[in-house]
Amino acid sequence: MTALDELLPELRKLYVDLHRHPELSFEEHRTAAELARRLETAGYEVHRGLGGTGVAGVLRNGDGPVVMLRADIDALPVEEKTGLDYASEVPGVMHACGHDMHATWLTGAANVLAGDRDAWRGTLVVVFQPGEEQGAGAAAMLRDGLFDVAGRPSVVLGQHVVPGPAGWVLTRPGVIMAATDALRIVLHGRGGHGSRPETTVDPAVMAAAVVLRLQTIVSREISATDSAVVTVGQLHVGTANNIIADDAVLEVNIRTFDGQVRDRVLAAVERIVRAEAEAAGAPKPPDIETIASFPVTVNDDAANERLTSVFRRVVGAEHVLEAPLVTGSEDFSEFGRAAGVPSVFWLVGGLDPETVLTAITAGRFEQDVPSNHSSLFAPVPDPTVRAGVETLVAAALEYLADA
Repeated sequence: MTALDELLPELRKLYVDLHRHPELSFEEHRTAAELARRLETAGYEVHRGLGGTGVAGVLRNGDGPVVMLRADIDALPVEEKTGLDYASEVPGVMHACGHDMHATWLTGAANVLAGDRDAWRGTLVVVFQPGEEQGAGAAAMLRDGLFDVAGRPSVVLGQHVVPGPAGWVLTRPGVIMAATDALRIVLHGRGGHGSRPETTVDPAVMAAAVVLRLQTIVSREISATDSAVVTVGQLHVGTANNIIADDAVLEVNIRTFDGQVRDRVLAAVERIVRAEAEAAGAPKPPDIETIASFPVTVNDDAANERLTSVFRRVVGAEHVLEAPLVTGSEDFSEFGRAAGVPSVFWLVGGLDPETVLTAITAGRFEQDVPSNHSSLFAPVPDPTVRAGVETLVAAALEYLADA
């Protein structure tokens, strides 16, 4: 791919720049401006400010399908510990999930496809999405009229960097990533002096009972043949050792792969929280608020099979594996669902192959290989940048070339 060879030095610079300057969800102003500028230079019709900081580029090239390629662009509130010479320059913020690589891939694919218009017909839509980490960016772009300005896609395609050998591709038909529900729960007690607990309703004790009881949902209410995760990620109560607080605040993270299991878990959480509050004599019922929600990510079977064959030709059949079910979540599938069209989401390895394969052989993958969201997660630029551009271009051409 001669065009890509010429682009690679600039794409590596872009990746380093994005990694150094991460921006949190819906604050990606610098990132969006730079990506939009590059799309304009490549000849795209550019739409800014979709969903706040989202960018869409449209390239019309005759009659044919409308193919949408999507990358997310937000970073995480993580303090980087990689020691890279291009580590984040923003305190407490890091591209710990690889969205800087995703944006680089899509920029490269957009440029390659714009420079080779004789090879395809149709409309190419490239979408740089904000706010994925909050599960809200895709819906925000859709509310702001993404399909009105870009057209309704015929197919939606996307990919994610993972801690696998750089250049390897993992695909999966059907469900590939979990749904997530994040809840904020406020347990109301009655505060007072720590020396006189009999005059209070202690929310710390109430919260402790809730945390322990929630752990029984997966072990006692979900079939062994199903899957769910219930995690209490935050618990805040009290301000001093001799004060019994008025309230306790919990944040709970739930992950499921099946709609019926999801409903069952959510109902169980609410039942347990309300019952524990009543058992403690709480002065009023608890508040239960959904603060984030990601749908399950489901690949169209036929489209996934089609692209898996493409990737075998691009990276070699020995480097294309079936992906495991991923308990992480994505809002990517919102686009395909809103358009009523097939969508496919696949995974591309981004770490040094020797390091990963050595760790797997030694049975130390979890211990020795940093995962997404780790302060040590750092995809290697080479050959990851090339591999991700190649897969994205090949996937797009599989549909655009049909025209």
